[in-house]
Amino acid sequence: MTDLGKVDRDFFTEYIYPHLGASRDDVTLGPTHGVDFGVLDIDGTAVALATDPLSVLPELGFDRAGRFALDIVLSDVAVSGLDPSHLAISFTLPPEMTDDQFAELWTAMHDEADDLGVSIATGHTARYSGCSYPWVGGATALAVGDHDDLIRPDGARPGDDVLVTKGPGVETTGLLTTLFPEGFADLDPTVLATAQDRLDETDAVRDAMTVSAAGGRNVHAMHDATEGGLYGALNEVANSAGVQLEIDTSSIPFRPGVREVCDFLDIDPWHSTTAGTLVVATDPTVTDDVLAALSSRGTPVGVAGTVVDGDGVVVDGERVEHPDVDPAWDAYDRLAGGAVE
Repeated sequence: MTDLGKVDRDFFTEYIYPHLGASRDDVTLGPTHGVDFGVLDIDGTAVALATDPLSVLPELGFDRAGRFALDIVLSDVAVSGLDPSHLAISFTLPPEMTDDQFAELWTAMHDEADDLGVSIATGHTARYSGCSYPWVGGATALAVGDHDDLIRPDGARPGDDVLVTKGPGVETTGLLTTLFPEGFADLDPTVLATAQDRLDETDAVRDAMTVSAAGGRNVHAMHDATEGGLYGALNEVANSAGVQLEIDTSSIPFRPGVREVCDFLDIDPWHSTTAGTLVVATDPTVTDDVLAALSSRGTPVGVAGTVVDGDGVVVDGERVEHPDVDPAWDAYDRLAGGAVE
């Protein structure tokens, strides 16, 4: 098991996967390592659902922190191809959080949910001793629709194009420079400001909805690149579908400030968490439609490669594995401790 972050495949297979409670026929897609969501069949209707911890970072300001937290939670069902529709949320608040701070956080989450058409159906809110930022609860997001409109995480097929939005290290760059600007005092101020802008690109929900609307049933797989970064996400798409992805990094967007910040921190951007970045497998007949729809939103996107028979991920002619550790965790700890020079 990794020391920080999500458990690895071995831990999942040994400890979690054999023990999933009662077996029910209405669970059509259950827990799978590296897969974002599960699926229920309710009288012929598909319900995609995903649960995530709720991360609230007061340093962002509670309005911005609320929108950031909600978008992270909703992205895991948005990649199902069904629009997020419902949310259940549980707050375990630290005692020092004031009523006014919670009101600002909650109003921002409400506004974002309302804009996305998401209804908050139930929840729990309490203050407890021993709770602390940023982990202040959890949430389950749902998306309801037609089974035929589901984009399965294991659906990539030989012959598909592989699209990548935004590129590597976006979340790591934007979040760390915003939380710890003093740790980047030796970085050019213009570069630092540019890097901080990347935090506004960590929303994958609207991009995922755009992809599914433009490509329809010819979008075969969609996955957001969170822990383990882009190399992790590519491996998860390949492994779940039993195919090989052949990737050319020169066709992948690289957002301004990412290289400089990752070099400064001495971390690999390709291995670093990058919420907001999507990996999409499309039938070539709809690739141009998806590219055009994303571009019209101002989302950088490139045709990064193709899906072929085989297994794993080949990048620029070299096989790459899923990263064992996301280096963003260590970078966060070093910055929080003032250890970056």
